Amino acid sequence: MGSWYMYAFNAELTDSQWGFQGDIQHRNWNVSGDLEQLLLRGGVHYTPKNSKIKITAGYAYIQSSYYDSSEIQNHENRIYQEAKMPQKLGGRIYLGHRFRFEQRMVQNQDFRTRFRYAFSIDVPLNNRLLIPKTWYISAYDEIFINGQKDIGNNKQVDLFDRNRVYFGVGYIISQHLKSTFGVLRQNTSTWSKNQFVLSLFHHI
Repeated sequence: MGSWYMYAFNAELTDSQWGFQGDIQHRNWNVSGDLEQLLLRGGVHYTPKNSKIKITAGYAYIQSSYYDSSEIQNHENRIYQEAKMPQKLGGRIYLGHRFRFEQRMVQNQDFRTRFRYAFSIDVPLNNRLLIPKTWYISAYDEIFINGQKDIGNNKQVDLFDRNRVYFGVGYIISQHLKSTFGVLRQNTSTWSKNQFVLSLFHHI
């Protein structure tokens, strides 16, 4: 069982269709101390008029380590573009679709790309709407597909990169803050792992 700590923020510019978003993620192979990955990511987003679709372009920097190793094994610079599309089903089921395309520059590897699709669902428990002081169930599934198999140095990867399944519970603290806690199951082509996830989402 590993751990995954995340802070994410979203800021909308006043009277504008533009805004900023980003997140900091610290992932451990165990509960603490054995770093798996540190991710720093930020982007600029745009919401077309009369639409709830949010389009983002941004950059991420990632450090990764192998299991039971204190040394950083590789560094990655990543550019990404994504589209988020919210959807409401019935009176209290909130769905989300996120499509992301990444251009990855990983240390000691050729230039790579990756496609990602995430489907999420949030269901409020003590209210019909996701408003402050509401507990809710949160779940998602995300699949990762590599854009190419050859990554340089006579190495190859599968087209299937990984899949993440998450289930947790969330609480909306205020109009600006919400938090979730749950368990994530990650399956790659070579290993599988469980991680508990603690997240804080901040709408500035």
